[in-house]
Amino acid sequence: MQAVRDKLVYGSGYLSGRSAGWPTGFWELYGTVMSKVTGMLTLPLPLVSFIAIPLYGGSSTTVSLGFFYLTWISLIWSKGPLTIEIYGTAIIRLFCYLIPSLLSLGFDLSIPSMSRKVKAAGKRHLPHQLGRDRLLHVAALATCNIFLGVLIQAILEIVATRVLHLRSLLQVSKAVPLPWTLLMDVLRGFAVRGAVHYAIHRYVLHEWQSVLQKWHLEYQHCTDITFSMLAAYDHPAAYLLKGFLPTFLPAVIFRWHVLTWHLFLSLVSLEEFFIFSGYTALPSTIITGGMARRNEAHFASVGDGYGIGNYGRLGLLDLCFGTSCPDEDDVIDDIQEEAEKHNVQDRVTNAVDSGMSKLKKQKARKRK
Repeated sequence: MQAVRDKLVYGSGYLSGRSAGWPTGFWELYGTVMSKVTGMLTLPLPLVSFIAIPLYGGSSTTVSLGFFYLTWISLIWSKGPLTIEIYGTAIIRLFCYLIPSLLSLGFDLSIPSMSRKVKAAGKRHLPHQLGRDRLLHVAALATCNIFLGVLIQAILEIVATRVLHLRSLLQVSKAVPLPWTLLMDVLRGFAVRGAVHYAIHRYVLHEWQSVLQKWHLEYQHCTDITFSMLAAYDHPAAYLLKGFLPTFLPAVIFRWHVLTWHLFLSLVSLEEFFIFSGYTALPSTIITGGMARRNEAHFASVGDGYGIGNYGRLGLLDLCFGTSCPDEDDVIDDIQEEAEKHNVQDRVTNAVDSGMSKLKKQKARKRK
């Protein structure tokens, strides 16, 4: 009885001590919440400063890099490695994919007369045709999948560092990657992601008869109308295989610096937003525009029930393995079309002719 009494007294004292730091009023709760939110928003500041200051700050490269490094050092000292990695991941997914996708969906629903003018398929691909209940389900499940991926990443880091006592999956150190290293890591990451995504999407989710294939067809391929929220709308198991795994795997294989991971994730999030948007006005005609067209052709081929193709993102693997959708332009066609649009051949010919004429003039002057 004495032991039970001691445990009860200890538990009561422990809870009292823990509750002493809890907010006791509305304004104290408001201040606590705002301080946490402000702390979270400072996490991607080094990456933002590294990108934005050279473009808009009007300062020299040395000053920009100095500000970036000081910001990064202060963040390392004030936050833990897991906090920097996971909170930064959540914020990037929120601001580079989730919020733009929700705003895009709101634009499509609120101003359909204007939206259909910028949609590649016109009014046929306006999402309001799915109905309110289906759209709410799509938005809710897509949001849950995004944060499920962040949660799985946090669990993997905790298991690796605190359970297995291994080093962290990503590097969080004061040293920052050099621009050339950053570029090469991102390119390798896209190569690995493209190969893994193609294999899983083609074999596991389409060609092999399994419950995963059934879930993928029932969820993401419930419609051939493409809009940005559809990129993350899938059965959670299928999303983790096709969305989370190919993206996070390169970071673990190469054990990236967390800044490399955040930059790569930003590009991936923007890619998902643009290629599923269905809009004609996209940042790059060759890359993003071609990816969007092939993605729409993939959804259309599943709806037709025959000739399913375009499993990859960029289209190179589909071209190599012969899985491009029939009667659809591949990545080579996109490059040729863009070259013809900008008269690349004529410009190259004119440049060569101009260079040859200058050489002839220089030789003539030397002879004189």
